[in-house]
Amino acid sequence: MKLFDVYPLFEIEIVKGRGVHTYDAEGTEYLDLYGGHAVISVGHSHPHYVEALRKQAENLVFYSNSVVNSLQQTLADKLGRASGYDDYQLFLVNSGAEANENALKLASFHTGKRRVLSFKKAFHGRTSLAVEATDNPKIVAPVNESGNITFVPFNDIEAVKAELAKDDVCAVIIEGIQGVGGVQIPEDSFLQALSVECEKAGALLILDEIQSGYGRSGKFFAHQYAGIRPDIITMAKGIGNGFPLSGMLISPKIEASYGMLGTTFGGNHLACAAGIAVLEIFEQENLVENSREVGEYLMEQLRAFPQIKEVRGRGLMIGIEFEEPVKELRRKLLFEQKVFTGASGTNVLRLLPPLVLTKADADEFIKRFKAVL
Repeated sequence: MKLFDVYPLFEIEIVKGRGVHTYDAEGTEYLDLYGGHAVISVGHSHPHYVEALRKQAENLVFYSNSVVNSLQQTLADKLGRASGYDDYQLFLVNSGAEANENALKLASFHTGKRRVLSFKKAFHGRTSLAVEATDNPKIVAPVNESGNITFVPFNDIEAVKAELAKDDVCAVIIEGIQGVGGVQIPEDSFLQALSVECEKAGALLILDEIQSGYGRSGKFFAHQYAGIRPDIITMAKGIGNGFPLSGMLISPKIEASYGMLGTTFGGNHLACAAGIAVLEIFEQENLVENSREVGEYLMEQLRAFPQIKEVRGRGLMIGIEFEEPVKELRRKLLFEQKVFTGASGTNVLRLLPPLVLTKADADEFIKRFKAVL
């Protein structure tokens, strides 16, 4: 049987990881400045994380959501304290797209309306309504074209107000920081105005923190720089450090009813053990603050390079924009300097390292980066 060929692959097989380093099948070490698309939060194979998974797997990997699973409540309690949202409700699923699908469905249930506002260059997933809310027609199939999504310009509150005035919008969905769109940061004043206008219009504000959340921005959630409290927050990627886990934080004003949402695998025992271990490491190692401090340090070093057009980011979510395409630069970093990075579009190099990155690790990256410029 052949694999369905949808991924353009580098001819490297990673078989091992430790901290901010990965190793290929030949034993070559790589500096990981991409974290598998921002997934690795507490570092590869962190001992506490590995032990937590081992212990849980010895007892029970999975049972259905038809019985009590106290690990879900333990995770909810820890997440509420860590994020500052202990008055919200938690619903656990398995992927970022699944979290966004459920958030949009819940907003429509709550308001009785069907239209959703999304933003230019947005990315919210590759499934059903999430992909329709993604500003990339190439990945939207005809069956995904419901006509319920309207795209508005990023950071343009007047455009949002004009659409909200039509009184048919159930939700506005926006990323805490646009990742695939080039590490574009919404202005704090825009998010504040967006929160106010959604409240006035009776539309729910959904913050997609799948990539920008879980400490990556230097705050637990990127929207917290603006001091707002959205109606729904979606999370994935770093929440499980590589184990499939995602979720929604849901405002207490939104009421649940039996059967309105559901999942077979979401919040299973092994997934919860992974999520709990991640939050314990966050607390023990002060990773949110480390993300802010090391991110600022790294961006300061990058801004000294005259070859770079612009450095954007918060914490350890960093975009490095060049005047020219970055494909060859990224290739040289990987194959000559043994550094994993990402890209957004044609001209932006994207850094999403594990949050355990140190200033010494950042210095090593700068040394290797300089060698290929």
